[in-house]
Amino acid sequence: MEKFSINHNDCYINESNNSHEICPMILVHKLISGKWKILILWYLCKEPLRFSDLKRKLPNVTQKMLTNQLRSLEEDNLIYRKVYPVVPPKVEYGLTEVGEKIIPVLQAMHNYGEEYLDKMDGEIKIWKNEGSREWKNCENNSWKLN
Repeated sequence: MEKFSINHNDCYINESNNSHEICPMILVHKLISGKWKILILWYLCKEPLRFSDLKRKLPNVTQKMLTNQLRSLEEDNLIYRKVYPVVPPKVEYGLTEVGEKIIPVLQAMHNYGEEYLDKMDGEIKIWKNEGSREWKNCENNSWKLN
């Protein structure tokens, strides 16, 4: 794992960080940062899914990007990859025991999102770097660019 040069004195909760070489918040950021990682983990909370199921739930992700994000989550022991010895090949992804511990965090993020939407009267805009674009929720709970 790469080293971070954050001073624990700069951390919001610096008293408990002195026993670790890395700030726990920086570690969590590293583990779940990535354009699709949070949503991949969220969809895997309910049940293990095949690659095609994840791709269907994330229509805007490329196959290469999804593969890279899944590999990263697997390397960090948050998800497992199970290959079944059948033809055609069947591969399934699910949360590991370590990965399951992030479910309450994801549920809290979901709850925050609901509260935020309620305060915004259901209207929200998410901007991308190249300019302002509005995103709206689709019926299948995926996000689609309008």
